[in-house]
Amino acid sequence: MDATATELAAKVRTGELDPVRLTEQVLAGIDAADRVVGAFRTVRAEAALAEARALVGRPDLAELPLAGVPVAVKDVTEIAGEYASWGSAATEARPSTSDSEVVARLRAAGAVLVGLTRVPELCVWPMTDSPAGIARNPWQPEYTAGGSSGGSAAAVAAGLVPVAHGTDGLGSVRLPAAMCGLVGIKPGRGPLTEPGWYGMSAHGSLATTVADAALLLSVLAGQPEWARVGEPGRLRVAVSTEVPLTHAPVPKPLRDAVDRTADVLAAAGHTVERATPDYGLEATLGILARWFAGPSVQADDLERARLQPRTRTHVRVGRALRTAGLIREGTVQRWMRRAEQFFGRYDVLLTPTLAALPPKATRWHERSCAANALPSVRLAPFAGLWNLAGYPAMSLPAARHPNGLPLGVQLVAPPTAEPRLLALAAQVEALNPWPRLPQAGSR
Repeated sequence: MDATATELAAKVRTGELDPVRLTEQVLAGIDAADRVVGAFRTVRAEAALAEARALVGRPDLAELPLAGVPVAVKDVTEIAGEYASWGSAATEARPSTSDSEVVARLRAAGAVLVGLTRVPELCVWPMTDSPAGIARNPWQPEYTAGGSSGGSAAAVAAGLVPVAHGTDGLGSVRLPAAMCGLVGIKPGRGPLTEPGWYGMSAHGSLATTVADAALLLSVLAGQPEWARVGEPGRLRVAVSTEVPLTHAPVPKPLRDAVDRTADVLAAAGHTVERATPDYGLEATLGILARWFAGPSVQADDLERARLQPRTRTHVRVGRALRTAGLIREGTVQRWMRRAEQFFGRYDVLLTPTLAALPPKATRWHERSCAANALPSVRLAPFAGLWNLAGYPAMSLPAARHPNGLPLGVQLVAPPTAEPRLLALAAQVEALNPWPRLPQAGSR
C-alpha cells in the first residue's frame, strides 16, 4: 500500500479507482503478510467486499472524505455483525447488533472496514500479543509493535492499510506510533473521549502522513475542518527530555531525536526553550493508580478465571485501589491547574514519546504481571499525564535508531488545539521528512 488514504479517496471519488478492486488488493495483501505481522484479530473479507460494492452505487460518492479507503479498526469497537473481544477470552463472543458512533462515522465517510486489529488483554499493556498471535514491528519484526493499539500500528506500518483507528488511555496510540514510525494523534477531552479508564481514553488515528492522520481524525471526531491542515504561525515551544517523577536517564538516541526536532522548529522561526512542566508526584501516582483501576472496572463484568494470569493480578491490584478510595478527582484538577499554568507560557511542549527503547516481540501474556509492568512503566511516563489532563497529544517520526527502529517525538498542546498540533507536525514533516514504509528506505 504505497498510496496514502488522501490519494486513494481522491481517485475513488473521481472514478479513477474501483473501490472493489482496491479492497480485493488490500485483502490479498493482508492474507499474504499478516501471518508475519500479526496485526489483525479478524479480517472482514466478505463484509468488506460488500461494503466496497455498495459504495459504487452511492450518489454522494464524489463527496465522501474516505471514499473506498480501507480502514482497520481496533478490537474494542462495536461493528454490527462483529464482536469486540478486547483481546480477552473472558469477553462474550456475541456479535453486535449496531455500529458504535465512530464506526457509523467511518461508514458515512465511505470507509471500507477491513478488519479488527489485535490488542493486549483489556488494552492494559504497551506490548500487543495474545495466545493467537503477536503484533510485530514491521521495521524490525523481533520488536513489539507497541500497544495497546499495536495491531493498528502494525497494519499501517506494514502497508496493509493506509490508516487505522486506535484508542489512547495512557499512550496507546502514541506509543505504537513511535515504535512503528507513524503519525499517531489522540485528541483532547471532548467528543472522542470514552467513559472507560476514568475518562482518560480517547479514539485517535494512526497514519504514515500528517494529512492522513488529520483526515481520519476529522471523520472520527465529526470535525471536517480538522482535515484542512493549515500553517502553525510562530509558536512558543518548550522542549523537555526530563522523565516525570523518576528523572531516569533517557537513551541518547531518543534525546537526540528531540534535539533534532527542536533544531528544525527553531530554524522555522519558532521560539524554542528548554522548560519542563511541574509534573509533581501526585499526578504521576494518579495515572499509575488509574492504570490498575480502569481495567478492574471493566473486569467486574467478566469471568475472572478466563482472564490471563497477568491480567488477574493487575485487576486484583486495581480493585484494592478502588476499595481504598485512591482514585480521586482532586488529583486530576490539581494537575490540570499546573498544566494550564505551564501552557500559559508555551503553545506546544516537545518531548520524547518513549522514555525507553521498545521491548522485544514475544509471548508477554505468558509472563507475570510484574514482568509486564516493569517495561510498561519504563516506556510510558511522557504519554500518560496528558490523558489525565485531557490535552491533545501526538507522536511523529523524527529519526532512526542505529538498529533500524524508528524514533518518535511527542507534541502536546492545550485543550482545543488539535489544529495547532497538526499544523506544526505538518511543518516538521515538510522540513524533516521520514520514510513512510519500511521498504521506502532508511534515514
